[in-house]
Amino acid sequence: MPFWELQRQLGIDVDRWLLRQSMPQPYGKAAACHAFEREWVECGHGLGQTRARRECQPEYEDFMECMHRTKLAVRLRTILEQRDKMIKEGKYTPPDYHKGKEDLRP
Repeated sequence: MPFWELQRQLGIDVDRWLLRQSMPQPYGKAAACHAFEREWVECGHGLGQTRARRECQPEYEDFMECMHRTKLAVRLRTILEQRDKMIKEGKYTPPDYHKGKEDLRP
């Protein structure tokens, strides 16, 4: 196919956006989410796009969570809101080192 040959000649990788973690990494170490990406790719290999989306949804969600940390951010926001609510009610007092005060040193 001429398009793919042109892509190779120009040094462009169309799949780069999809397989970020599988690319060569600095110092030859695997990327943080490489295992999740690999599970997702192996699950969907040879199934076709429609069937792979349906059957490999848990693997894809795990990979996206590892990449973007959206569930972690929501959880952290909930914890901080709960902490602020408890501080406002007077049920919790954060320690000095959480208030930006330094420990007194001898």
